[in-house]
Amino acid sequence: MSVADLRDRIEVEKANLDSMKINHAISPLEDTSKFKKTRQDIARMITILAEKEKQLN
Repeated sequence: MSVADLRDRIEVEKANLDSMKINHAISPLEDTSKFKKTRQDIARMITILAEKEKQLN
C-alpha cells in the first residue's frame, strides 16, 4: 500500500470504530472484542505508515 492509501485506510477505520462505539451505546454488541481488534489494527497501520514515511525521507 502507498502512504496515501494507508492514511485513507486509517481514517476509514477510525470512523468505523466511532460508529461501532455509537452503535454499542444504542444497542450493545455481542462481540465487544471487535473494539480491541479495531484499535490494534489502527495502531498497526499507524506504525507501518510511520516506517514508510521514514524510508521516504
